[in-house]
Amino acid sequence: MKNAPIKIISVAWILIFLGSTLAPLQATTLPPLFTDASKESTPSPAPDLLFDQKISVLMRIAGLPSLSTCIIKDDCIVWSKGYGYYDMSEKKSPTTATIYLLASITKTIVGTALMQLYEQGLFGLDDDVNTVLPFELRNPNFPNDPITFRMILSHTSSLNTNNQMQYYWLNFSGDPPFTFFPEPYLREFLLPGGAYYDPTVWNTLCRPGAYAMYANVGFDLASYLIELLSGEPFLEYCDNHIFAPLEMKNTSFNLSTLPIEQVAIPYQRYSGTYYHINQLGFLSGEFTPPEMYWRVRFYPAGGLYSTVADLSHFLIAHMNEGVYKETRILKKETVALMHELQPGNNLSSGLAWMYVPINRHLIASGHGGDIYGSDTWMLYNQTEDLGVIYLANGNPGYGRSPFIGVFSTRLILNSLFTKQGLLGGEIHHDSKVSADLFFLKPLMVPQGEKNYKTSLK
Repeated sequence: MKNAPIKIISVAWILIFLGSTLAPLQATTLPPLFTDASKESTPSPAPDLLFDQKISVLMRIAGLPSLSTCIIKDDCIVWSKGYGYYDMSEKKSPTTATIYLLASITKTIVGTALMQLYEQGLFGLDDDVNTVLPFELRNPNFPNDPITFRMILSHTSSLNTNNQMQYYWLNFSGDPPFTFFPEPYLREFLLPGGAYYDPTVWNTLCRPGAYAMYANVGFDLASYLIELLSGEPFLEYCDNHIFAPLEMKNTSFNLSTLPIEQVAIPYQRYSGTYYHINQLGFLSGEFTPPEMYWRVRFYPAGGLYSTVADLSHFLIAHMNEGVYKETRILKKETVALMHELQPGNNLSSGLAWMYVPINRHLIASGHGGDIYGSDTWMLYNQTEDLGVIYLANGNPGYGRSPFIGVFSTRLILNSLFTKQGLLGGEIHHDSKVSADLFFLKPLMVPQGEKNYKTSLK
């Protein structure tokens, strides 16, 4: 507690410094990083110097070891850059081809897949999901109220925000598909009397459709509905109808199918030290993962791996009314419907998409992802047709000063959205900024530190 005033003064000084850099940044057109990505070129002597220093400071405050990011305008990436180290021990700097766990951005993929089947007339948004499910899904507190497809996709189904640890952490290792998921697990988790049932999964006060509660398990249900409606396993459906058409070649729910040397290692900073996620026993106790990479058991809610380059194809399709290059994955009307605010929604949610305030003048449509060792955003400003993708392998929300960390990441997002006007029409591709060791000192767990693991049940 004795150091608290010093920390507050230090943070205030840093924020004042950042604010002082905004004025020259906004008033100056910076030189291009590269003239033409298709031709051999030479970087300018100090490209984006002030901008890069600001991002480095904010990353240090937030505890982000690396950041891979891009800006999208007019259906293409107009600027991209990697900051820091995605593998701190090997000092590997990220590019747009570095693979990150997307966490809850995954939900936009699931929602898009389900809406493709909606376009085929296989269901109506206000149909009861029990017309498709092989079990009777009802909130036991409101047994006469149907739960619809629209409610599942907009978080208004009366499923609660998950606080059941066994939902998140039960059984870690291995790649999907799993024999127990989605059946019988969803039945046993959601229905009274089930082996994994917890009554807190259901809202006791608000009936279906009346109020939004962010519910991960709703998108596990959505993935099961995709399988039942399409007749294809969920993983194969995504490969065949989204990833392959959009040329998302380094995107997968299966970590073992990806080049592991390109996968960002999830780190979590605590008290100034960066830990692997399987060294977080002091934070998550017996539920600590057994590996340093995530293998998310309930993968439709947040288990997809991808890159800035791949994810840009998906975001461009949504920004361009369903089309990437000449490939259409959704109708124009369906895209508009997905980004439309839904009834009874206090979360500013559309159908698998959400609206996120960036600053006082800008609200963007998209989604974020939040889990130990991963902080991700995919957003676009519909008015200016401007998109931003931000993939990091740390998470400020689980550190010692979560408010300051999260505030810093919002400043990074704001900087990316306001940077576009400084590009001067040039296309800036794949510049890498090695970690500034003053801001990103790679503090690792000492050799011999206990490696906390949980035994698999």
